[in-house]
Amino acid sequence: MLDTLKTLCELSGASGREAEVREYIISRIKDHAEISVDPMGNIIAFVKGKKRAEKRVMADAHMDEVGIMVTAVLDSGMLRFETVGGIDVSVLLARRVVFENGTVGVISMKPVHMLSADEKGKYPKSDSLYIDIGAKSKSEALELIGLGAAAVFDVGFENSDGMILSKALDDRAGCAALIDIIVNQPEYDFYATFSVQEEIGLRGARTAAFTVDPDYAIVLEATTAADLADVGEDKKVCSVGGGAAVSFMDSSTLYDKKLFDTAMRLAEELRIPHQVKSAVSGGNNAGAIHLSRGGVKTVTISVPCRYIHSPSSAAAYADIVAVRDLAKAMIEKAASGEAES
Repeated sequence: MLDTLKTLCELSGASGREAEVREYIISRIKDHAEISVDPMGNIIAFVKGKKRAEKRVMADAHMDEVGIMVTAVLDSGMLRFETVGGIDVSVLLARRVVFENGTVGVISMKPVHMLSADEKGKYPKSDSLYIDIGAKSKSEALELIGLGAAAVFDVGFENSDGMILSKALDDRAGCAALIDIIVNQPEYDFYATFSVQEEIGLRGARTAAFTVDPDYAIVLEATTAADLADVGEDKKVCSVGGGAAVSFMDSSTLYDKKLFDTAMRLAEELRIPHQVKSAVSGGNNAGAIHLSRGGVKTVTISVPCRYIHSPSSAAAYADIVAVRDLAKAMIEKAASGEAES
């Protein structure tokens, strides 16, 4: 699974531009599932297990990552842009980005000795930043990059003694875990969806859930871990290295109590490292899935991730393994019809 995770994280797939990620995932699961791609670009895969499922289960992980999109090309050759997804301006300054065609640029940052007294100690607004691709004019820039071109952070993947440092761990970690479940024949039939456009409003999962029409959904996600020295205990959300984080509530979902209890009980019984996501923060595809059609009982199992939506997100590989193991157990429990027993 580690090699899969590395490959996924190094691919480019900003929201609405997930094709590269989608092609790789299909190449990995095509011999293990019946695959379709809907008009939104979601992968919907029927995975044949050893047994026929009593209940229809959907396991979801989103393919997209945060990024930037070009909105204007200036006479100077500099590019104006908008962020795609929730990126704080503090992680943009002087960062390298790479476009889908391989063009590399740097996000502008005024030299410190050029800052006015009023500017010092303050972050600029994102709409005051530019991307420098080395072009000397508008025409030269347009030979390389057009309006609507998307880019992601240009960084490598590092495994530092089990601590993974990379862009796009949200949610390539969930994708890697779900791929691993699929290729190692599961106990029961289930539907796996690799969805698009989560970072800009949970859009792909909404249509995927309507198509699948599941009884239960398990969302594999990455979530903010604020387990830092200067953060109070009641604000830490979850801890890197503490195992899979199970949510009872977030900004978009109040989770089914029985499924939450089942996940916690299964983790205890199977000795899977786990924790409760303690702060009510963030949101994920569960917010769209649980409202689909007549309603879907949903649980989210997340990888704790520091510095999420940045070039250097940090997560423990052991936590990703725990998410995979607990998600697999929950798929089996729900598909067997025993999720609420």
